[in-house]
Amino acid sequence: MGVKVKLLEYTPNPEKLIASAAKLCYSAVGVEEIQENLEEDKIFKFLDMLMSYGHESPIEHVSFTFAAEGVSRSLTHQLVRHRIASYSQQSQRYVKLKQFEYVIPPQIEKDEEGKKIFIKSMENCQNSYNELVDILEKKYLKEGASKTNAEKKAIEDARYVFPNACETKIVFTMNARSLMNFFKHRCCNRAQWEIRDLAYSMLLEVKKVAPILFKYSGPSCVNAPCPEGKMSCGEMIQIRDKYLSK
Repeated sequence: MGVKVKLLEYTPNPEKLIASAAKLCYSAVGVEEIQENLEEDKIFKFLDMLMSYGHESPIEHVSFTFAAEGVSRSLTHQLVRHRIASYSQQSQRYVKLKQFEYVIPPQIEKDEEGKKIFIKSMENCQNSYNELVDILEKKYLKEGASKTNAEKKAIEDARYVFPNACETKIVFTMNARSLMNFFKHRCCNRAQWEIRDLAYSMLLEVKKVAPILFKYSGPSCVNAPCPEGKMSCGEMIQIRDKYLSK
């Protein structure tokens, strides 16, 4: 299936709002007067200067909400480590997965024998889940639980057999400053391939609606020397070209 990212909502006129908030820090007049004088070219120049200086606190005033599908539980375990955000993920406690979808890592996908082993493991997980749901549901029904409650209690325990590869869906919101930090870490070549793909897709989405704001966004090496030291991928020139040309 592959990762599918959609920008659901975002703060209206994000760049104008940030420029207004930032200008207020240096202005004797009020916000209304500042906004009246903020023409598009002035917003561009001021915000471009703001981003190049690394003055980041005003950008917390805007936020972006994404929906991601076709991602694994392995990815979301990493995603939720970014704590300044809000998350709503499909629940395995309340959603019965009669046939769960799963994400196959590219290197396994390319290997015929490895792919067979992987798919067989996924099939075994589904079969074990189905059997456990059946066993537990009968047990709870026998104890007097309603059909709905028996199924709910059964699937919340049976779900423990599902693997990290299990596909999930998630909606999450981050402010622009948190997003930039997310891109620094997760667009890096040293990030795992799946969350790196997610981060890059997210960056392309926000650049459509706030191109000045995210002009310098990407992994840390886009704007500074690589911080990874001996662990560097050694591809800083190519990476800068990739991110600064979009």
